[in-house]
Amino acid sequence: MTTPATVQQQQAAARDTASARAGTGAAVGRRRGLGPTSSLVLISSLLITFLAASSAPTPLYAVYQGEWGFSPITTTVVFGVYALAVLGALLVFGKISDHIGRRSVLMAGLVGQAVSMLVFTNAHSVAALLAARVIQGVATGAAFGAMGAALLDIDRVKGAFANSFAPPLGTASGALVSGVIVQFLPAPTHLVYYVLLGVFALQAVGVALMPETVTRKPGALASMKPEIKLPRVIRRPVAIAAPVLFAVWALAGFYGSLGPAITRDLVHSDSVVYGGLGLFVLAASAAVSALVLRNTPTRTVMTSGIAALVVGVGLTLLSVGSGGGGTAAVIGFFAGTAIAGFGFGSGFQGGIRMVVPLVEPHERAGVLSLLYVVSYLGMGVPAVLGGVLVVHGGGLLDTVREYGAAVIVLAGAALAGLLLSGRKVPQAVRES
Repeated sequence: MTTPATVQQQQAAARDTASARAGTGAAVGRRRGLGPTSSLVLISSLLITFLAASSAPTPLYAVYQGEWGFSPITTTVVFGVYALAVLGALLVFGKISDHIGRRSVLMAGLVGQAVSMLVFTNAHSVAALLAARVIQGVATGAAFGAMGAALLDIDRVKGAFANSFAPPLGTASGALVSGVIVQFLPAPTHLVYYVLLGVFALQAVGVALMPETVTRKPGALASMKPEIKLPRVIRRPVAIAAPVLFAVWALAGFYGSLGPAITRDLVHSDSVVYGGLGLFVLAASAAVSALVLRNTPTRTVMTSGIAALVVGVGLTLLSVGSGGGGTAAVIGFFAGTAIAGFGFGSGFQGGIRMVVPLVEPHERAGVLSLLYVVSYLGMGVPAVLGGVLVVHGGGLLDTVREYGAAVIVLAGAALAGLLLSGRKVPQAVRES
């Protein structure tokens, strides 16, 4: 049976295919450079490396803390400041690529990332670390909308998949690779940033060769005025997706800020590899869910994701227990993290797929930026509150329990919203 949402998706797909072919063809005709497939791979790699760079400092927090002697609340503030910087950049620059082009915004984001890497390598205080995270957050937030929209400009089906698959893959790889480099290679507080700096330089060459996917139009300055403006057709899907996105990214914020401390207590080891392992397992499982559920109906993806989130967080809390550790506790913690990660990936993928199919090409960057605003609010605000509770509340274990319970409550609210919505949810985008 063909629903109005299905008809809208089919019409949008036809418009997107025609405009993408015309736009890409015109761009390639004007300049020699990367083809559509190479451009798709390049932009996906940008999403991966930007998120990898954001999680790269996670295993290093213990090193910084040991050298500079700051408290757990400082760790979460450093983490939260990045999220707030991303939020600000999304609100100000989220739609600008619709006006000045994707390539210009992507190049500016790469320059900002390169600058942040240099600040990281020369950081000798918390103030410098905060400055690096702010620069990194602004660069990431400014480029997020352009990256997501450019992927959809090139190929709506593959682009939608890349938008849900690449972010968790980047988060996972950044946490693990950084931990391995810090643990086993020289210059622990420098090398990982130099590696990322080299990658960003190579990607800048690729962006310079990439054809533009949109036609420039006036209104760039006006687009920088922060506003929450949603096309009528996506207001209901966004209202349903927003609680899910907030809940799953709150979990990511938990692992990114407090995860290293929890893991060290459980395994009784100061290895920085363990510091990033929890976030790696969570994000890697999320990436797997994007692959496994890519052709599953959106409603099923969302409900299964919420269920996995609740079960995984519940198992994690049971495993943490009194904080005594032990083999069973460690196995249970990482098993729960993997299940919760599957829920994280499913919820994020479902939220993106619920909204993206109904968005017009000229609205893509702005709408994707709004979805990331919700996500980074979920990641940043609870993480900072968690740091405050660790220091001024009941300590690490009580904070873990309270944080986990809050995520479960958020997931329950998201499930209630999904059930109350009936079946007015777009189906998954499929290749024809």
